[in-house]
Amino acid sequence: MRTAMQIKPATPADVQTVRDIVCAAYAKWVPIIGREPLPMRADYEHALRHHSIDLLHRDGDVIALIQTIPNPDHLFIENLAVAPPHQGQGLGRHLLAHAEQKAQAAGLPEIRLLTNSAFDANIHLYQHVGYRIDREEPFMGGTTVYMGKKMTSS
Repeated sequence: MRTAMQIKPATPADVQTVRDIVCAAYAKWVPIIGREPLPMRADYEHALRHHSIDLLHRDGDVIALIQTIPNPDHLFIENLAVAPPHQGQGLGRHLLAHAEQKAQAAGLPEIRLLTNSAFDANIHLYQHVGYRIDREEPFMGGTTVYMGKKMTSS
């Protein structure tokens, strides 16, 4: 029997856990785009000091995370990563809903993110939960897809 999931803010002690989850989650994309996706090379010590990273815990283990950056007119999702053994269980949707709650609590009218056009499963997930494609731009031999979702007033 699984215990309830909890979302908790990451602390400096979680840097290696964050890095490990991100690298494991993004590793599947390396052969598709021919390089490490940028989140695999990010400085997570810096990110923990300047961004919000929330960890999804289940049964005492960190199994996913979402990294967000508040801006004056939107909440930016810098990163969403689910450990490979836990992918396909709705955890990405759970964390996206968490980001929506954060945006609404902060009075921000929109959430934005970007992804690689080769990450078709990610684009499908985002569109399924209401994100729209705003624009696409060439980047490092591929295409960056900019997406957003307007928050509804409650």
